[in-house]
Amino acid sequence: MDNDLSHAIDPHSSSLPLDGLLRKVGTHDRLVVADREWARIQLAGENRLLEMIASGDSLRDVLDALCNFVEKMSPECSCGVYLIDWSGPTFQLGAAPSLPDSYTEPIEGLPVRCEIAPCAVAALLKKQVISADLRSDPLWQSTPYCAHVVAHGLRSVWSTPISSRSGQVLGTFAIYHRNPALPSGRLQDLIAQVTHIASIAIERAQAEARLKRNEILLAEGQRLSSTGTFWWRVATDDVQWSDESFRIYEFDSGTSLTFELLASRVHPDDASFFMAQVQEARLSGNDFDFEYRLTMPNGSTKYVHVVAHATCAPEGHREYIGALQDVTERRLSEEALGKLRSELAHVARVASLGALTASVAHEVNQPLSGIITNASTCLRMLASDPPNVEGARETARRTIRDANRASDVITRLRALFEKKSIVAEPMDLNEATREVLALSSSELHRGRVVVHADLSDDMPVVVADRVQLQQVILNLIRNAADAMSGVEDRSRLLTIRTEREEGDCVRVSVRDVGVGMNPDDADRMFDAFFTTKADGMGMGLSVSRSIIQNHRGRLWATPNDGPGTTFAFSIPRRPVGTASFSISGGTHASAASATGARSV
Repeated sequence: MDNDLSHAIDPHSSSLPLDGLLRKVGTHDRLVVADREWARIQLAGENRLLEMIASGDSLRDVLDALCNFVEKMSPECSCGVYLIDWSGPTFQLGAAPSLPDSYTEPIEGLPVRCEIAPCAVAALLKKQVISADLRSDPLWQSTPYCAHVVAHGLRSVWSTPISSRSGQVLGTFAIYHRNPALPSGRLQDLIAQVTHIASIAIERAQAEARLKRNEILLAEGQRLSSTGTFWWRVATDDVQWSDESFRIYEFDSGTSLTFELLASRVHPDDASFFMAQVQEARLSGNDFDFEYRLTMPNGSTKYVHVVAHATCAPEGHREYIGALQDVTERRLSEEALGKLRSELAHVARVASLGALTASVAHEVNQPLSGIITNASTCLRMLASDPPNVEGARETARRTIRDANRASDVITRLRALFEKKSIVAEPMDLNEATREVLALSSSELHRGRVVVHADLSDDMPVVVADRVQLQQVILNLIRNAADAMSGVEDRSRLLTIRTEREEGDCVRVSVRDVGVGMNPDDADRMFDAFFTTKADGMGMGLSVSRSIIQNHRGRLWATPNDGPGTTFAFSIPRRPVGTASFSISGGTHASAASATGARSV
């Protein structure tokens, strides 16, 4: 590199030596020849420097070559390039190949202040600063800078700012002369050219450094978030991946990618779905967003979420730019949380048993008493002389009726407290509401609660988990009854209403005339463990909301115009985008598995 540059600027590289040319011509012609030769050598050197920049040589190599070039053009000079870190601001050594370390080392980290050195003045004022003789220059003759320069055999310094295209000073270019001197016009032209070339080299190096840093930050961000990026040209099926995408799929970086290779990693149960999504993207050109599973070589399973945006390349080809994220940990955590919530649902249902014991006893006791009475009557009728067969037959029918009533009560209670995973199915929400009211009737009666059931006649069939929705309704009814337990100046009226909503949804609301809710508690009442009751667990509304959210619905509370509060939930008739809806602990849909309900 140095040899090439030396050859480019060597006057003796011409076909006729410069001295020989000058001896053969007159004074005027001699100057013309010298100017032409200088221009030729300068142009060759500048071209060589630009080639180094274009070839990607390091900034230090380019700046060293630049200083060597100027020093060869003006052998009595030494050169230095000093970069500026404006966060200080401080000087940083860019290049000074002919200056000793004892000269350059103190410059590293030197603050950019006008009293420090001519280079600082040039940088701050954005103009060239020429000191022909530091010893006699009143600005510098008594400064540490002058002593430092003179101690190294130098007398004059010419400092020129190196500016970017936007006008920002990137550094300074300094030429030191061993004797007091001023730059000639030809040397000033050379300074202007090399500072321009230096600005190109510095700007390119800074841009490459920023790009490299951005790439490192992007790669680190992708690694931390387990998110890879990709590019797909649809017409040719060219696919490019980031390193993190290769890590997610556990392919070696640089592996030639095909959709057949990608499909080989997809879980067998998701393979047809994956290829259908790819084919849909090919045909429609729409953005896509979906999840699927991967089966890794060690047999483990990964969950991947992919999202991509379609763009049109300048040549008209459709391309996708997207990202894929490894969401395995989140999925496993959600499933574990779903199982814990399922356990909590069971605990909450069992905890409600004690409060319902009196109601259960009353509900079961009535049909049992009827069975005993009817059985005794039947026996008397059969013991008559003659036996009253027809009367005994009718009494037996009443016995069967009461036994069925008792069986229905037990069946409803077993469904409520049994620990099992349930798959949602079509249900009559009005009927489910009546069953809850029947279970709660004795408790409500003891609390002197008057129930008004306003159940819509045109309620559609709902696809949902019957038992869990009944838990929510039961919890809202008991909360309403508790809220009215201290009311004495008005009837304790509880209104439960079912109705259709826009958007193919249904709503259930429970309205009381109790003490109402504290506005300060409105944002917290659905939080776990928050309760306003002395004996409450603070889980009822929290788990009720979990159940409703898992049904793709919402649960909320609003104060009444008069006394009391209305709690309501709204759910779609069928979970959006699904033909069936499973909320058991081990399925994909169980990521936010429903939990049980208990009064707060």
